[in-house]
Amino acid sequence: MNSAFKSCPTPCYVVDEGLLEKNLKILHSVQERTGCSILLALKGFSMFSTFPLIGKYLKGITASSLFEARLGYEKMGKEVHIYAPAYIEEDFDDIVKYCDHIVFNSFDQWRKYKDKVKNSGKKIECGIRVNPEYSEIKTPIYNPCYKNSRLGVTLSNFRPDELDGIDGLHFHTMCEQNSDTLERTIKIVDEKFGEYIKKMKWINMGGGHHITRPDYDIETLIRCIMFFRDKYGVDVYLEPGEAIALNTGFLVAKVLDIVNNGMDIAILDTSAACHMPDVLEMPYRPEIIGAGKPDEKKYTYRLGGLTCLAGDVIGDYSFDEPLKPGDRLVFCDMAHYTMVKNNMFNGVNLPSIALYNEKDGLRVVRKFGYEDYCSRLS
Repeated sequence: MNSAFKSCPTPCYVVDEGLLEKNLKILHSVQERTGCSILLALKGFSMFSTFPLIGKYLKGITASSLFEARLGYEKMGKEVHIYAPAYIEEDFDDIVKYCDHIVFNSFDQWRKYKDKVKNSGKKIECGIRVNPEYSEIKTPIYNPCYKNSRLGVTLSNFRPDELDGIDGLHFHTMCEQNSDTLERTIKIVDEKFGEYIKKMKWINMGGGHHITRPDYDIETLIRCIMFFRDKYGVDVYLEPGEAIALNTGFLVAKVLDIVNNGMDIAILDTSAACHMPDVLEMPYRPEIIGAGKPDEKKYTYRLGGLTCLAGDVIGDYSFDEPLKPGDRLVFCDMAHYTMVKNNMFNGVNLPSIALYNEKDGLRVVRKFGYEDYCSRLS
């Protein structure tokens, strides 16, 4: 892998297919043990050059928009599920064309579109997203169940008399969490919505399950899945995004300059604002291969991006040797929520995208340029 980091263009996202397949095998084993279906949530990871590999292990994809649904339909060709807080009317005929499952955020949306589904000429299963008003997420921006959330139908707003044609219920209450959170959550879901689940064909437990994290308790996940299967005889779906791509990707960047203003500052050819926006939004501090925390090693630097945003700062890191222009830094866990969220603020180019495996080495699958920037504007 070191040779790939040295030979790739910079900046560049590099996804290791061997690490990706390792995650997929873990997820596949959950499917085999429980009979559940696991879908790739494209909102977290949409690198479609990996879809043939992912499609060997998972049941399909779940989308949040028409474009994601079409991408999954065309590039993976397996099950296509979709959920959105509301559907754009002009998109819905195409959504029907691409999707096998459609989950609605409200009964009003269901009533608005159910005839289009019914008259589509294909078998589409429909669901309602429920909000159990229970979540253990501490960051409000990522909490689907915070007070006055727009996501999902609460029990007080549930309409049992409008369930004709509804095949399943969907809930999503988690973010980067272990299965103990899920176990507590399903008890609330069951207490509030159990009488309706027993009328359903399936239940979808959404995403946020960190199944491939080293400390994840898979046995508790198995119990949670089997709880619904055994009690109600329903099929169970899970829609992780991060778990598929967790710890499989890297962002290789280069030092452009070193400046000093009370401390040494390295300016890189990448950007937190453009290329890893969750560093600013979450926020979080990505690991760098060979680097330590501030003052842990001999030389400490603040790492900044190349945009004019004053806060385009990745963080403070220490190194065994002084940094100099031309040095390469490798950021870890950069597959999910990077490519799907990056942007071209300031006209900064997007990182190239590459795949790596031990047999074939590095393969750059996409480079970007001026036309990509220009085509988004008018």
